[in-house]
Amino acid sequence: MNVFGGSAYLDVENLARHRNLDMTRFANLLMKEKTVALPYEDPISFGVNAAKPLIAAMSPEERDRIELVISCTESAFDFGKSMSTYFHKLLGLNRNCRLLEVKNACYSGVAGLQMAVNFILSGTSPGAKALVIATDVSRFMIVPGGDALTADWSFAEPSGGAGAVAMIVSDTPYVFAVDAGASGYYGFEVMDTCRPVTDSEAGDADLSLLSYLDCCAGAFNEYAKRVDGADYATTFAYLAMHTPFGGMIKGAHRDMMRKQVKANPKEIEADFERRVTPGLTFCQRVGNIMGATTMLSLASTIEHGDFTTPQRIGVFSYGSGCCSEFFSGVVTKEGQDRVRSMRIKEHLDKRYRLSMVEYENLLAGSNAVKFGTRNVRLDTNFIPQARNAHGNGTLFLTEIKEFQRQYDRLSA
Repeated sequence: MNVFGGSAYLDVENLARHRNLDMTRFANLLMKEKTVALPYEDPISFGVNAAKPLIAAMSPEERDRIELVISCTESAFDFGKSMSTYFHKLLGLNRNCRLLEVKNACYSGVAGLQMAVNFILSGTSPGAKALVIATDVSRFMIVPGGDALTADWSFAEPSGGAGAVAMIVSDTPYVFAVDAGASGYYGFEVMDTCRPVTDSEAGDADLSLLSYLDCCAGAFNEYAKRVDGADYATTFAYLAMHTPFGGMIKGAHRDMMRKQVKANPKEIEADFERRVTPGLTFCQRVGNIMGATTMLSLASTIEHGDFTTPQRIGVFSYGSGCCSEFFSGVVTKEGQDRVRSMRIKEHLDKRYRLSMVEYENLLAGSNAVKFGTRNVRLDTNFIPQARNAHGNGTLFLTEIKEFQRQYDRLSA
């Protein structure tokens, strides 16, 4: 697996002060930075930049065994055409390939992963591989919600990020060996957040929190029905959780430790630092990337945990609306070495730090690539320091011509 966290970021404390937010409430977010998508970055460029190092490391014979490409997103720009077709073309994959897209808010990345896992487990095409790309870009043009959707969404801006996680799924899992069949899913209809129009969101933040807590307990209880002896406190060395913002995860973990383990506050705090904090590190630097966030937390856990001996990770995914899942897998030292070889932290360190003036100018021009744009040529010289952050080979959106998106790689 690999992560691409964009080319530019914003210090979210500076943003909170600029917006005159309540800094006591802001501190509870446990956020540090957020990736900001440039006008010439989109879900395709993010996804390809995440997947390219994985594909490049494969032999031609291995690449040709990729028979399924799944794009997982709520930031698609076409009601019919799947973004996976762009990934397939730009990555040069074999045409003997299923191409499709999955949407279910922030659950989509795990939905795509589980679909790929079950394709491999089915054995219908022995030796086949799947490419799963979870990619999303946050929106901040909030839709007025009336009496039913009146929650304060000002704190969504500091936590909303952009980025992608790419995964190769096969019957030889070097990074994360999924526990086959060890999965509990839990879903129901709830109007906590939605995208009633193409480029905007509406929602009820309090209802979303309650739904998240309900689903965390419900999904784990379903997991425990399938896995004899499963214990929230002792079965998993680490926990990787969908992270809208760190404070929400801390609250969910506290709720689970109280209900499942009857732990006291001191025990809960120590457990949070030991088992959950490793998965927050990348999330605190990239922000909430919706369908990709659970996998971002998993990558962070693998990067920052101790895997001297093999360890089991419990993973929880939640998507508004809603659907959730708790599953698990085992990571070895080799898996950690492979994730670290992607140099994700180094990539995040290289991003360009935006000033507030640059950020405001960027927001003002974001309509250039909104949903339904038919023709536009992007100015890739806008904030060139960010464009050049990752050097030659980085893919950017250059033009939309009669709705078709065109891309090019940065070169000297």
